[in-house]
Amino acid sequence: MKRLFVIATLLGAAPALADEGMWTYNNFPAAKVKEKFGFEPTQQWLDKVRLSSARLAGGCSASFVSPDGLVMTNHHCARGCIEQLSTAKKDYIANGFYAKTQAEEKQCPAMEINQLESITDVTETLNKATQGLSGKQYADTLKGKMSELEQTCSAGDAKVRCDVVTLYQGGKYNLYKYRRFQDVRLVMAPEHAIAFFGGDPDNFEFPRYDLDMSFVRVYQDGKPANTKDTYFKWSEHGAKEGELTFVSGNPGRTSRGLTIAELELQRDVVLPKTLMFLSEMRGLVTEFQRRGPEQKRISNNMLFGVENGLKASKGRHEALLDKKFFAQKVAAEQDLRKKVDANPEMKKKYGAAWDEIAKAQEQLANIRKELGFMEQGQGLSSTTFQIARTLLRASEELPKDNGQRLREFSQAGLPALKAQLLSPAPIYPDLEIARLTFGLTKMREELGADHPFVKKVLGKESPETLATRVVKGSKLRDVKARQALFDGGKAAVDASKDPMIELAKLVDPDARAVRKNYEENIEAVVRKNSELIAKAKFEVYGTNQYPDATFSPRLSYGSVKGYMEDGKQVAPITQMAGTFERHTGEDPFALPQSWLKSQKILTGTTGMNFVTTNDIIGGNSGSPMINKDGEIVGLVFDGNIQSLGGEYGFDENVNRTVAVHSDAIIEALQKVYGATRVLEELRPGSTKVPPVKTNPAG
Repeated sequence: MKRLFVIATLLGAAPALADEGMWTYNNFPAAKVKEKFGFEPTQQWLDKVRLSSARLAGGCSASFVSPDGLVMTNHHCARGCIEQLSTAKKDYIANGFYAKTQAEEKQCPAMEINQLESITDVTETLNKATQGLSGKQYADTLKGKMSELEQTCSAGDAKVRCDVVTLYQGGKYNLYKYRRFQDVRLVMAPEHAIAFFGGDPDNFEFPRYDLDMSFVRVYQDGKPANTKDTYFKWSEHGAKEGELTFVSGNPGRTSRGLTIAELELQRDVVLPKTLMFLSEMRGLVTEFQRRGPEQKRISNNMLFGVENGLKASKGRHEALLDKKFFAQKVAAEQDLRKKVDANPEMKKKYGAAWDEIAKAQEQLANIRKELGFMEQGQGLSSTTFQIARTLLRASEELPKDNGQRLREFSQAGLPALKAQLLSPAPIYPDLEIARLTFGLTKMREELGADHPFVKKVLGKESPETLATRVVKGSKLRDVKARQALFDGGKAAVDASKDPMIELAKLVDPDARAVRKNYEENIEAVVRKNSELIAKAKFEVYGTNQYPDATFSPRLSYGSVKGYMEDGKQVAPITQMAGTFERHTGEDPFALPQSWLKSQKILTGTTGMNFVTTNDIIGGNSGSPMINKDGEIVGLVFDGNIQSLGGEYGFDENVNRTVAVHSDAIIEALQKVYGATRVLEELRPGSTKVPPVKTNPAG
């Protein structure tokens, strides 16, 4: 990182100041926004923003931008769909995609979009169910009650998704009810070269010049979904310096409320190992890409994910290595513990919680490798194996009572699980073999050649020999074969001789055992005691705090504002002309031909990208950036390099959200792509093309 920050506030040590916070919709600090910006969001305003926002279940954010189910998100959020729809002859990643008619919109093989309809506080229900429990009994009861609440909420309706969300490390629990869309179709996506212009060198940097956007449409019963009352209108002028901005999205994870023991494990063990693993994975994918153009095409999405994760992990690690910053985290925890210890009643209830979590972290350090390589996919790292494991476990879990199942097999989650399991997305054997060979090699390296699990898995085979045999011999790339095994249940899976199914059967007892140990003796301890610490914070500091991110809908506020870096002022908005000045003709700074041909007709002063003080984290990609009138002024796609430490704290002086300017989107759609059908939906009446008709797709 170019500048390691010293945060002004620490979550849990005091209420958030500045523009800090990813706030839940049922605890948004509207009065604080009014105090600073002179605008107070009403409940009606908040409800409209919540319903106009969307979540991509695979890990991004989005928004409804027309009355007919048109959804805007990032190119890098939709690139999984774009890649899955591509072929060697029709490469939509490289060449872009535009459906000139509704009939040309292509269904994404495995995309789900969620719209948050309601939030219910279920804290009292869960606390009552788990009162006085610990260890296995606590874990089982909490899991069972969560599944029960979710199932009651969804009532077996596949169009409804319900999730119990853990907030404040267990201080509160909310039940989120979503409208679920599983028929999602690609409408428009630009070329990768402009969507990720500057590539990894520019990732998490600013100034930027990316058009990281895409449009999809949600369908209900074969027709474009009716969203006439729940969509964002487009602003007339776009974002301006100093303007109040809101980001409505789904931040994935922050760790601002973790204990020092948890942060130390991340700093000293988890992050260094993650950096080494991702660095080696990047080497693997880079080598694979050099085998040929088709190998490069099918692994581009993987390389993007690996490089993005590597850079983000570096930033997080450097933040924790900053001594001044970490000392502040230590001081904040000590301050809270002193306040707890000074009150005999609080000390009795909460005093031991930090030490219990520290003991659990020691246990986690001891089993971390086995947990990662046996259960969490670091060793058996292939899509085909994950399918095999899902089929095996589904055959064993689904006959159980809902509350007794593994959480991922709960009744409320079945529609999403089946959509992923039976997705027609292509699976490429060569890439599968390469990934599985790498994972098995790392498993042997980390656990040791004499580890019983390694010997059981590999036997007399090398990682490459085993990977090649099970991938080439498996029929699980065929959706019909998966469907037959899923429908046939335990009898069909038990009878299967598919080598990938047999591998899953071989390793599952050991994988389940290490998971059971983790959930009952580590996770349950951390959950229970984190809940106690959260309650202590509420008693000491009050409830006017925001919880750590949980990949659930949140709202942040801020303004369009530059910052100082290396003694120089960084302007908050870049212009379209700068995109061409940055063009070198060589990747990753090579503009696509569509842009080079359009240079003369584009208005160079059009805003391209901009930065704001909004507090975001990974998962916010694709979030709408809106003004006080609830209009689109931008599309969030990144943070600057300083924001990477936002996992652990926020500094308004330098932490910045990076967004595509709304004017750049309109300018490109109109002058580069001639996407008049999309333009007419965003700005009705701006073209001579009639709006999309909601007739059944062809």
